[in-house]
Amino acid sequence: MSKARANGRRAAIKRKTKETDISLSLDFDGSGQYAVSTGLPFFDHMLESFAKHGLFDLELEARGDLEVDAHHTVEDVGIVLGQAFREALGSAEGIRRYGTFVLPMAEAKVEVSVDVSNRAHLVYRVDLPSSRIGGFDTALTEDFLYAFAQNAGLDLHVELRYGRSAHHVVEAVFKGLARALRAAVEIDARVRGVPSVKGKL
Repeated sequence: MSKARANGRRAAIKRKTKETDISLSLDFDGSGQYAVSTGLPFFDHMLESFAKHGLFDLELEARGDLEVDAHHTVEDVGIVLGQAFREALGSAEGIRRYGTFVLPMAEAKVEVSVDVSNRAHLVYRVDLPSSRIGGFDTALTEDFLYAFAQNAGLDLHVELRYGRSAHHVVEAVFKGLARALRAAVEIDARVRGVPSVKGKL
């Protein structure tokens, strides 16, 4: 058994810059408990949905220069969550590695596929019907996903099948991501070592 699995698949990260101050803890093998505060209510709701549907325990406190723009906070949360994901993953022994989820939400449907490969890439084919959800800039969804994928080492593909409500689409993205990741990091008793012919991700 790998050290990461023996000690639990969890991580805690702190990151402070001139623009943001973030503390985050993540447990892959939780029950979907969360305590999230970023100063951006809609973003909080999306991260809470991510934790709940991924069955990830997530504690996050982020303070950023929201008086300037929300971009720094959203992007830096993606960075820190990605770093925590990578650390909690450990050697990746025994995981399924791949996950895909097609998530319907009212009139919207989104497909999310992920390869936990340590080769970061993002394909984001989502044309949102409006640029804002309340005070949240919907373009920041892609910025968050890019930062998360780069730091977690994910090959992440997100595609909108259809949808009219920006709220429903973005929420489907976060929930679909959670469900796809939940499948990808699940331990499969039949997997021996790392799921790669290279022997390492």
